[in-house]
Amino acid sequence: MCLLRFAWANIRRRPERFVLSVLGIALALTCVTVVRTISSSFATTGADSVTDVLGGAQLWAVPAAGVHFDSTVQALVADGAAPEIDAPEGWRAIETLSGTTEISGMPVSLHGSDETSDGQAVLGSGVAQRLGVHDGDRIGVGGQNLGVLVRGTGQSVTVATPLARTVVGDKGWWTVYAPAGQEKSRSLGSTFGSAVGLPSTADPSVKPDPGGPGLIYDTVGGTGPLTFDQKFSAMFSGKVTSSTLGIISIIGLVLGFIIAVSSFLAAVQERRREFGIMSSIGLADEVLYFFLVESAVVFVAAYVLGVLTAGVAVWLVIPGIATPIAWLQAAGMVAGFVPAMSIVGALIPVHRLLQNRPVDLLGGR
Repeated sequence: MCLLRFAWANIRRRPERFVLSVLGIALALTCVTVVRTISSSFATTGADSVTDVLGGAQLWAVPAAGVHFDSTVQALVADGAAPEIDAPEGWRAIETLSGTTEISGMPVSLHGSDETSDGQAVLGSGVAQRLGVHDGDRIGVGGQNLGVLVRGTGQSVTVATPLARTVVGDKGWWTVYAPAGQEKSRSLGSTFGSAVGLPSTADPSVKPDPGGPGLIYDTVGGTGPLTFDQKFSAMFSGKVTSSTLGIISIIGLVLGFIIAVSSFLAAVQERRREFGIMSSIGLADEVLYFFLVESAVVFVAAYVLGVLTAGVAVWLVIPGIATPIAWLQAAGMVAGFVPAMSIVGALIPVHRLLQNRPVDLLGGR
């Protein structure tokens, strides 16, 4: 408590330095938190979108043109026609048309399935919430008035295949279910791929050959502790952190650290005589503790301001993607930087200070 009072007294004596230091560090932490929030949001969205597509299937056969994540509809969308597949006996392959359309003026992901009845639209709870509809309501799709049935948590609207084809064309993919008893086999992709003439992979970062017949993603096979959904979400997250935005956030974090060290170095130079007196009476350790406490106060204030500012910025700019959970995850990750930055930010100036003899500090040199 004495150290806290001592640090607070110094802050009140130089409030402008405290404010500038906090603002500089907070700006850097804001950049990092925003990027990490977006990264966590995309990771969650990526995992959810894959779960929505697979529906429990072990294999996912995508077109040669591939698929992409459309942030406007928050779902995966096919870029070409589904590959030709004649499933062997015992395997169940379901073709799903995929594209986008507008319902009530809002862009949504549209799927076509033979398992959906005419006159019915099956909505995931996510898209139902965005459209503001519930079970039993009516929506218009492709000029038809359909009854709403909310099922699952996805962001897609599923209608009968003939209706979907008039809206999105032949773009789509296949989801394949393994024969009974083989659902956990690590060789499903290669086995089914050999039977239908398609290459397979368990790595979601591998893209189909544009000139090839398509590609099978094996969601069960592969090595390592991560599931296919987790690998896919990690790929989404990595795209954000390795982008220009991620690089800028790292640069901002480094600049924030430089601002903190520069501020404490300036504080040391102003108070050489004060610390010379403390060192001469055997309080050299207290000098270190004092700077650790003062740096902690600065960084905690900067952290709170930076994280709150990042939350407001994300909520205002991309409310459809970022979620409170993603923001909390980003805030927790950024919190890990604060102790290290605080300790190092104090140790560098104090180390330089304690290299001098007390008489040199008192002499003002």
